Amino acid sequence: MHVSTKKWLFTKISSLILIPLMFWFLISFVSIYDKEFFEIIRFFSNQPSKILFSVFLVVAFFFSALTISEIFEDYLHDDRIKNVANKALYLFAILIPLLTILGIYTI
Repeated sequence: MHVSTKKWLFTKISSLILIPLMFWFLISFVSIYDKEFFEIIRFFSNQPSKILFSVFLVVAFFFSALTISEIFEDYLHDDRIKNVANKALYLFAILIPLLTILGIYTI
């Protein structure tokens, strides 16, 4: 399978996974929007919320990294700049969710 076909397939699969996770996140966000700090901590301390939010973050950053890398492929013509941009993008797409998930699991 060609690399661009794999990217397209991963983009479609991750977008399908994001749909129910986005509904869950929006409903959860609305339910904790006006709550006190300790109630929000209690929400993120629950095991289902931790797992769902972690999966949501990983899939969302994976999806965004794939789509932004496609923008780099289309609009950056210098291969060195394109490679550096893609590597930095993938690095941040791994580090930011990882640090956020570690922060949530230490609560």
